[in-house]
Amino acid sequence: MIKSQQFEPDLQDLARFAKVISHPARLAILKYLSETKTCITGDISDSLPLSRSTVSQHLNELKSIGLIHGEIDGLKINYCLCGSVIHKYFEMFNLFFNNIINEDVTCNVKHIKD
Repeated sequence: MIKSQQFEPDLQDLARFAKVISHPARLAILKYLSETKTCITGDISDSLPLSRSTVSQHLNELKSIGLIHGEIDGLKINYCLCGSVIHKYFEMFNLFFNNIINEDVTCNVKHIKD
């Protein structure tokens, strides 16, 4: 058994989400798709400082957890944000961190400045 499978399913799901969005290119793709406010037909790499193959790999990662959809339309692919999945992860992230923030824990360790 893989060690990560020993944790609660919600924590595993949240960790997968965090891993997928942990790359700035993927965040840039999500931001770009949200700013266009429509499905994108064409080459997203025209708007990012990355090659087509690199953008394609990042799109596949985003699709793997459902943050975006890619539908084939002839020779092109239409990319869209999946609002319900984004909302699901947003709620999971908020719940997770709200539970942590609401704990009455005091840290007595001094912060070291770089």
